[in-house]
Amino acid sequence: MAGTKGKKTVGSLVLSMGATVIAAAGIYVFVPHDSSGTPPVKRVDYRVELLTARRAAPYPVAAPEGLAKSWKATSVRYQGSDFDAWHLGFHDADGQYVAVEQSTEKPSAFIDRASQGATETSATQRIGGETWRRYKGDQYDALVLKADKSTTVVTGTASFAQLTKMAGALRTK
Repeated sequence: MAGTKGKKTVGSLVLSMGATVIAAAGIYVFVPHDSSGTPPVKRVDYRVELLTARRAAPYPVAAPEGLAKSWKATSVRYQGSDFDAWHLGFHDADGQYVAVEQSTEKPSAFIDRASQGATETSATQRIGGETWRRYKGDQYDALVLKADKSTTVVTGTASFAQLTKMAGALRTK
């Protein structure tokens, strides 16, 4: 009698496990899920922060105008206590990151941090009537514009063509 009862218990366990595996497989197949493994990047509205920064900063704060809707603003902040630092991050149509960084901090330290250690090159380019310096890095490339009261860095993982597009779209008010 004891031997028969043990076989029933093992048999029930195998049947239960099989039913559980089949149910889990059904849920996996029929419930929609994102196969990329990364959540979609959310668009942020930066208008309020931009107005605040433009009122508070001791320099003309830059933000893009006229970019295609495929450019998605993803992050924004203004830190008046931290060298009047302005940050506006985007993803371009290819999903590459582009950031606009401005600050009154000493240019060498600010550029190094904003560009993630990119190195100054001898290349310059004219964008919007201004001469921007190119920086090349392992992680980020950058375009840098030094002004009297601040430094502007357009940086990210995007190509120089996309960085140039962002720099060309920047307007101050």
